[in-house]
Amino acid sequence: MSNYLKAIFAGGCFWCTESTFAKVSGVIEVLPGYIGDGAYNANYDAVSTGRTKHYEAIEITYDPDKVSYEQLLEVFWREIDPTDPDGQFADKGPQYKSAIFYITEAERFLAEESKKALEESKRFSKPIVTEILLAKEFYVAETYHCRYYEKNSQHYKMYRKGSGREDFLKRVWGDNVFLS
Repeated sequence: MSNYLKAIFAGGCFWCTESTFAKVSGVIEVLPGYIGDGAYNANYDAVSTGRTKHYEAIEITYDPDKVSYEQLLEVFWREIDPTDPDGQFADKGPQYKSAIFYITEAERFLAEESKKALEESKRFSKPIVTEILLAKEFYVAETYHCRYYEKNSQHYKMYRKGSGREDFLKRVWGDNVFLS
């Protein structure tokens, strides 16, 4: 029996966040999907309109003996623009906003502490707007979205670069960024 845990993050396009977290030692699985509005079974056609209350997100299964939730939070902050209230990079709309979805009160506390530490670091001149929300039902994305970065690697690389994510992260974090 494993003692694996889950973590859920929304950081804009789930292709990009999935590919980054898939490379983290101790991460067992990363699934792209939708979270935020438990009213119905979410799908890309509905969520991409921006008219649902869902976010594009990833659900991470990880081994806490190999990677901590705090380390996952650190990777998350280095994968997004936490100051953008309208989405992430080229993707705009409520479905692309950044958020940390906590499952336990301990996760909520750690997420709030990490957000506060990032604010106090003064790395960003604008306010940190990433939300910290209670996790609801997570709906796994359609199969063609899963592991997109592997199945369509050339398109994925062009998208990641063209969206502005890669250049932004390099500019803000330099060599201390996870690039995928």
